[in-house]
Amino acid sequence: MKPLFAAVLVAFAALVPAASQDAPMKRPTSGKVEILKSSELKPGMKGTAWTVFEGTVPEAVPVEIIGLWKNAWGPKQDIIIGKMGGKAQRTNVAGGMSGSPVYIGGKLIGAVALRMSVFSPDAICGITPIELMLEINDIDESRPSDARTPDKPGAQRRAAMVPGEMLARVVAAGASPALVQQQPMMIPIEAPLSFSGFHEGVLREFGPMFQQMGISTVQGGAGSAIHTAKPAAGWEKSLQPGDSIAGVLVSGDMSVTGLGTVTYNDGKRVLGFGHPFFNLGPVNMPMSKGEVLMVLSSAFQPNKFANATEIVGTLRQDRHSGIMGELGEESEMIPVTVDVRSFGGDTKVLSSKNFKFNIFVQQKWTPFLMMLTLFNSISGLNEFMDEATYRLSGQVELDGHPNIALSTMQASGELPMPAPMILAGWWGDKFNRLFLNAVKTPKLKRVTVRVDLLPQRRVAAIENAWVDRSEVRAGETVSGKVFLRPYRGERIERAFHVKIPDGLARGDHRILLADADTSNRMQSAAGFQNRFIDLPQTVSLINQERSNNKLYVSLVHATPTAYYDDKTMPDLPASVLNVMQAGRASSRPLVTSGETAAEQASLPFDLLVSGSYSLRISVK
Repeated sequence: MKPLFAAVLVAFAALVPAASQDAPMKRPTSGKVEILKSSELKPGMKGTAWTVFEGTVPEAVPVEIIGLWKNAWGPKQDIIIGKMGGKAQRTNVAGGMSGSPVYIGGKLIGAVALRMSVFSPDAICGITPIELMLEINDIDESRPSDARTPDKPGAQRRAAMVPGEMLARVVAAGASPALVQQQPMMIPIEAPLSFSGFHEGVLREFGPMFQQMGISTVQGGAGSAIHTAKPAAGWEKSLQPGDSIAGVLVSGDMSVTGLGTVTYNDGKRVLGFGHPFFNLGPVNMPMSKGEVLMVLSSAFQPNKFANATEIVGTLRQDRHSGIMGELGEESEMIPVTVDVRSFGGDTKVLSSKNFKFNIFVQQKWTPFLMMLTLFNSISGLNEFMDEATYRLSGQVELDGHPNIALSTMQASGELPMPAPMILAGWWGDKFNRLFLNAVKTPKLKRVTVRVDLLPQRRVAAIENAWVDRSEVRAGETVSGKVFLRPYRGERIERAFHVKIPDGLARGDHRILLADADTSNRMQSAAGFQNRFIDLPQTVSLINQERSNNKLYVSLVHATPTAYYDDKTMPDLPASVLNVMQAGRASSRPLVTSGETAAEQASLPFDLLVSGSYSLRISVK
C-alpha cells in the first residue's frame, strides 16, 4: 500500500504547483504586456527568460530571483540579480543573450543584461528592470558624453609617418601593453560584434582598438545576405520578445553587426539589450533579425555565433539601459563600391575584384568603417607581395556639394606598418574631416574607389635640376630638366618649362620643384587651424590637395600670400595684409607666407614622388 500512497501524493503534487514556481507560459508575442516592478520582487521567486540557442526560435530558460542590487546602475537605478537554469547552466550567460526578457507570472520584469565577470561556475545574471528600459521611449535627441566611439580608446600615441589621427589611434591601441584590469563583480553582457567577409588579419590589426572600447569581436558567416536597408517583407510580425536582434554597421559583401535579444515589442517600437550598444544616443542604424548558429559554452567568455538575416526597421536610440528601434523604417546608409586590380610587370591586369557594401552613417563611426573596409578589401589579395605599390583613385558624391576626387599612391618599404594600413588610414582621414565638421554634417550619396596593386616599390626622390639660363627677362620662357632617383633602376629625367610673367619685378626669384606634401603645407595649415570651417570650404580644400604621384613646378617670388579657409590670396601688398590681420577673429586664423608660389605645371609619374629642389633665377 505504501508505494500506491506515494504515487497518489506525487500525482496530487503535480496538480498543485508550488507557490514560488512560475506557471508555464507560452512564448511571448508583441503587444502590451503587464509589468511587475522591481520593488515587488522577492528572493526565491521563479520566472522564465526567453532567448535563442539555435536557429530563430527562442527557448524558455528558468530563472530564480536572488535579490535586488540597489543603485548598481547608478543613483536610483537598481539591478535584479538572478540565477539561470536549463540550457544556460551549461552555456553560462553568453554574449548575445543581453535583452532576453524575463517574466514572472506572465508579467515582464526586465531583460537579462549583465553577468559575473569571469570564471563563475553559476549562470548568475543581472536583469535590467523594464521600468528603466521604458524610459528610452521618452528620451530626446541629446547625446551621451561617454559614447563608445573609435576616437576614445584608452591609449593615444602618435606613430611616426602615420596619416591622420585616426590611424594613429589604431596603432597606439595595438602597441599598448595589455595591463592587468580589475573587473567589477558584474559587467554588461557584450553584444558581440560579428564580422562577416573579413580576413583574420583585419581583426588582428584592429582587435586591440575594439577591446579598448569594450567591444567583443567574433568572426561571422553569412551576414552578407543583407544588401539593402529597406525593410524586408513581413517586417510587421518580426522581432518578437526573445528573438535575436542585430544593429547593422556594414552590410553587403562584407558586414559588421552587433547581436542581442528583443525584450519588448509593442507592435511598432522594439526594446532590446538592457544595456547600451555603443551608447551613441539618437541613431539611425539598420535593425535586422538574427539567426543563431550555436552558443559557445565557456566559464570565461561564452558567446552566441549568429548571422544577421533581414533588415526589418531602424534603431532610433542607443542608451544606458538599452536600445530602441522602430519596425518598418528605413535607415540612411552610404553605398560603397571598391574595385581592386592586380597588375603584372607588363602593366597587364592579372585579376580584378569588385566589392559592394553599405556603411552606417554616424560622425565618428563612418570614417572608421571606411578605413576598416578598405583595408579589408586590399589586405587579403593572393597577389600581395612585399615589394608592391598601391595606387588609389576615388570619388565621393555629396548631396548639395561638388563631388570630391581623391588620388594617392603608397608603397611598401621600411615603414612601421604595411602599406595597405597606411593607405586605409589616408582614406579614412578624408571622411574624418568631412564628418567632424563643426558647422554641418555631410550627406553622402555614394562612394566609389579603385585600388591598383602594382609590382615593385615605385618611389622616387627629387635629386637634382637645372635650367637653360639663370638670367631672364619678363615674358620669356625658361626651360629645364629635373632628375629623380627611383628606389631601383636608372634615374628618371623629365623636362619642364616656366613662363616668366610680364611685369614680374626685377631681382632674384626661384623656381621650386616640389612634391605634394610641400605644395599642400600652407593651405592645409590654414584649413586645420580654423575650428569652425564650413562644409563647402572643407570640400574645396580636399579637392585642392595635390596628389603625391606628381611633381609640381612653381615660380616663387618675394611678395606675401595669405591663406584663409580654402582661399589663397597671392601677391598681397603689405598694407592690405596688415588690415586683414588686424580685423581677423581669433577663431578664424589667417595663415601668411612671405612668398608667393605661382604653380606653373604638374608633371605626372606612375610612382610616389618625394622631396623638393630650388633653382635661383634673376629677372633683368
